Amino acid sequence: MVEVVVAAKELIEKVKAGERLGQEEGEALYDLDLMTLGELADGIRKARYGRKSFFNVNRHINPTNVCKDICKFCAYSASRKNPNQYTLTHDEILAIADEAVERGAKEVHIVSAHNPEVGIDWYLGAFRKIKEAHPELHVKALTAAEVNFLAESNGLSYDEMIDRMVESGVDSMPGGGAEIFDEEVRDYICKGKVSSENWLEIHRKWHQRGRESNATMLFGHVEKRAHRIDHMLRLRNLQDETGGFNAFIPLVYQRQNNFLKVEEFPTAQEILKTYAISRILLDNIPHIKAYWATSTVGLALLAQEFGADDLDGTIQKESIQSAAGAASAHGLPLEEFVALIRNSGFVPVERDSLYNELKVYDEE
Repeated sequence: MVEVVVAAKELIEKVKAGERLGQEEGEALYDLDLMTLGELADGIRKARYGRKSFFNVNRHINPTNVCKDICKFCAYSASRKNPNQYTLTHDEILAIADEAVERGAKEVHIVSAHNPEVGIDWYLGAFRKIKEAHPELHVKALTAAEVNFLAESNGLSYDEMIDRMVESGVDSMPGGGAEIFDEEVRDYICKGKVSSENWLEIHRKWHQRGRESNATMLFGHVEKRAHRIDHMLRLRNLQDETGGFNAFIPLVYQRQNNFLKVEEFPTAQEILKTYAISRILLDNIPHIKAYWATSTVGLALLAQEFGADDLDGTIQKESIQSAAGAASAHGLPLEEFVALIRNSGFVPVERDSLYNELKVYDEE
């Protein structure tokens, strides 16, 4: 017992001194009590942002649910003879973007499935149409998994695919498709999807063009704590190299309507510890996002006390996480979002997609 206490004390001292932690030390953070972890992570957060809590006014667009892959954790994709398949036309996608702009959206977040029935021009053409109609609108689009799918199915290198994205008006990349980098876990939950190495390579190439992106981690399913730490450290290594990640987003696994049979769902304590540890380990990624669509609004607000400084955005409508049980199908009104942040004791700050501050909602 004495050795454990000493080890914990040394670990805490390292964190307070700003020393970098490795794999074993990262795993050991989970053994600290929740309040200690929260205090450490909150100290880092406050030093950077004070009581500011960031969000944006955005709209998620999910253009198709037809997918060649069958990821066990996914409740969104429709494969084979699923009667609920859909693929939007460009006009339908543009109409959604038009409505989003009318409602004040500064960003459209466009991700969906790996649809083998439509060509690359269907994907990229949608971005071009949106940019032509709304040049001021930030287009965040195509996960690395989608980039890999489109490159492979069209005989393109990653460089060629990324150049086409830029030419078509994509401003930044979301962080989806990362799931868990450990290949054994990946082989079990999303066999056939982009490999961890290629996910990182796609973001590397995107960053090399002076572009920015986010990074995610899907946790709370069959992975172990060690897998989460390994995932974070791989991201930290790439960030040391490129500096292109804006935010890290720990996504809480949604357990409804999918084929991944998980008996033990992570507790709120485990989720909050994971937020706190990500803030401690990822010293070079500016923002930790508590994506309320997967964590629930209440837990996301609480995560602000455990290192998270961003809550994503108003969303307006979302189809992927809500298909698996998340309460995000219709987003949150701006006024309600601001009120929730204020009532949790933080200062709401509306940002753009690259974290430039647009409006600080001071207390009235």
